[in-house]
Amino acid sequence: MAGARRGALAAVAACASCFAAARADPVADFYRGKQISMYIRAAPGGNYDVYSRVLGRHMTRHIPGNPLVVPINMPGGGGLVALSYVVNAAPRDGDALTIITQSFPMDQALGLAKNRRVDMRALKWIGNMSDTNEFVFTAKSSPTRTLDDARRRETVIAATGVGSIMTQLAGVYNNLLGTRFRVVYGYPSGPEMSLAMERGEVEARSTSNPQVLGATKAEVLAKYNFLIQAGVRKIPDFSETPLLRDLATSDRDRRVFDFISKAAVIARPLVAGPATPPDRVQALRRAFDETLVDPQFLAEAASLNLEIGATSGEELQKLVFDLLDTPPEALGEVAAAITLRDVTARPGGARGEP
Repeated sequence: MAGARRGALAAVAACASCFAAARADPVADFYRGKQISMYIRAAPGGNYDVYSRVLGRHMTRHIPGNPLVVPINMPGGGGLVALSYVVNAAPRDGDALTIITQSFPMDQALGLAKNRRVDMRALKWIGNMSDTNEFVFTAKSSPTRTLDDARRRETVIAATGVGSIMTQLAGVYNNLLGTRFRVVYGYPSGPEMSLAMERGEVEARSTSNPQVLGATKAEVLAKYNFLIQAGVRKIPDFSETPLLRDLATSDRDRRVFDFISKAAVIARPLVAGPATPPDRVQALRRAFDETLVDPQFLAEAASLNLEIGATSGEELQKLVFDLLDTPPEALGEVAAAITLRDVTARPGGARGEP
């Protein structure tokens, strides 16, 4: 009887040990009571700022240990200041996140990032918040109301820098579609570019989130003309706006447009630094996936008219690596297509920023 009792107690102890081991979570133990810094590549008020803050407010509930996600604005260098800090100066243990500039993977593939010293392959890709398209639009007062109008007359368009996605797209549109965009760069944010349109400094700008331009689609269309969208497929609410991929008339056009379109949909990519431990990368990826379907998150995003189209970290990493592995011949065609000659610095604006 005693032996049976000892055996039963041993079994209970073993089960308790297994249960305790199952409950032990080194990731939760690491994050519990800590803060994660969300470094924001832009000044307050723009798309990157809004997306980062909304994500951080809700993602904390889904990260094991529930660390507080603290937003820190770190504008400069078209997003390079924030990314460089996360890679080189922030703690390398999973305590730092940032939504990087949309064009960075494309820039590296094309060899345009020689001075950036941040390898996109080394980053830990957590997920993409938005897979929307990049739209070019003009003020309602502009004589350029359609893509054909942009072919007939010079249209002044705002951009953040000489390496921004808008500047690169303007090159593609001018060189392959025959438009006559003239880029004025040096605007620090989307709101600043919208103000420049209202002041008449420029006629156009681009955005990957047209929903934030008005409370309803009717209100947006009453204020702006949408000329073209670049992405893998048309956005349903803007099905009447021409899609770049549909305008290809040659094999070269198709190769260039496909590359640009895939790059454009990497709209809000969240990354951690290269040294983040694998188990924390996986935990952050799962937390991101859960956040992007969280009803509370979706409700706040809807209240702010944010476009949400989730891509998992694994899918995002494959998309980025596919861009980086594009054959050299095709990359040469893209590099030639994005070359833009008619670029002007805004008086007092930052020069050379992406």
